[in-house]
Amino acid sequence: MCGNCFVKKLFGYADRYLEKSNWKDLAMIKFCLFSMGILAGMRIPEKKRKTVGWIAAAVFAATYIPLMAKFFSVVREKE
Repeated sequence: MCGNCFVKKLFGYADRYLEKSNWKDLAMIKFCLFSMGILAGMRIPEKKRKTVGWIAAAVFAATYIPLMAKFFSVVREKE
């Protein structure tokens, strides 16, 4: 199986999972990922924490902004 096919199949599974999820499921995913991030952060050597912190902040901004943009577009939709 090609790598691209695998990724498409994986994203298809994720889409189906999200269709069957509610806000509680998504909150649990976020808490799980947050906890994994803390555990990973505990393993970073002291001298590299600042660099990793900047990378994490960039990733946060790159993911949070589109998520919030989508959220606010949903809020503005007429019911």
